[in-house]
Amino acid sequence: MNQIFVKRADLTDIEVLVPLFDSYREFYGRNSDLEAARAFLTARLENNESVIFIARESETPVGFTQLYPSFSSVSLAPTFILNDLFVTLESRKQGVGSLLLSAAVDYAKTRNAIRLTLSTEVTNETAQALYESTGWIRTEQYYTYDFTV
Repeated sequence: MNQIFVKRADLTDIEVLVPLFDSYREFYGRNSDLEAARAFLTARLENNESVIFIARESETPVGFTQLYPSFSSVSLAPTFILNDLFVTLESRKQGVGSLLLSAAVDYAKTRNAIRLTLSTEVTNETAQALYESTGWIRTEQYYTYDFTV
């Protein structure tokens, strides 16, 4: 296995991010739509609405994570929502996910964030094991509610 490098993505990375992002969406049951994925990611980066880290093994893209900024009104401090984490099937179990999580945590610290938050499906035990092995703590204190509009 070659060394894996993680860097903050910018608009020059769009073409390598799009297939990863599209695969991530397919994992969650969405149909492939490369053009919509490109438009979505481009808008997030152009408008500074998210922070994306991409992992590469040599020159091959093998994973990404995407953070969305938020704030804690009670704590008067920034927070981040780790909304997306994806590693290609052939690169799983090689530490890519841990490296991406570490990059997200390091970035949040540089922004003086007090917390990163993520959600995953109750049945996604592989992801849960990764999160817990890297120090994330499952919250039992709050319920999450969604309202679909």
